Amino acid sequence: MLTAIIDYESGNLHSAEKAFQRMAKDVNGGTVVVTSDPDTVARADRLVLPGDGAFPACAKALRASGVLEALLESVQEKARPFLGICVGMQLMARTGHEYENVDGLNWIDGSVRRITPSTPGLKVPHMGWNDLQITTPHPVLDGVKTGDHAYFVHSYQMQLGTQDQRLAHVDYGGDVTAIVGRDTMLGFQFHPEKSADAGLRMIGNFLKWSP
Repeated sequence: MLTAIIDYESGNLHSAEKAFQRMAKDVNGGTVVVTSDPDTVARADRLVLPGDGAFPACAKALRASGVLEALLESVQEKARPFLGICVGMQLMARTGHEYENVDGLNWIDGSVRRITPSTPGLKVPHMGWNDLQITTPHPVLDGVKTGDHAYFVHSYQMQLGTQDQRLAHVDYGGDVTAIVGRDTMLGFQFHPEKSADAGLRMIGNFLKWSP
């Protein structure tokens, strides 16, 4: 079982790599690699797309990386399990509106816009621990319950046009999308590798998920 964490020069991958390797050892003995090689992406059994920074820069970097074609074929045609993390999740949307309007992968019916908390005093970026409100069961959420905490660092959020693609949210002066999914695709706005036991459990569940 090969899991590819895609390196397109848009994030610090070390902590994600270590967390996925740890859970792969515990779950199925699979191999986890950080890669920018299209052939490795094409033959991977599972794909992880992280991302830090601004939506336009990440979208541009992904399209210039040389792995996009292999990623699209693996997810859209071969239905390989996919997980987007932070901006990697946001790239699953139709469009992003950070500084400029940029097309996403159009896998999730949503657009990415700046967080605007309704509660006075709440700062943007949304940074730190927040408790998940799970609205839709999913195998990757087995053993994770409403009230469990995850670690967030972001100024923009995905606003969904189709609410049945939202699996969980958090409250930050209003609902903020935390997990999206459809078919073999999932996205976490938070960093599971930094989210203690709940995050590691979700990583382990993803590694053994068989859609």
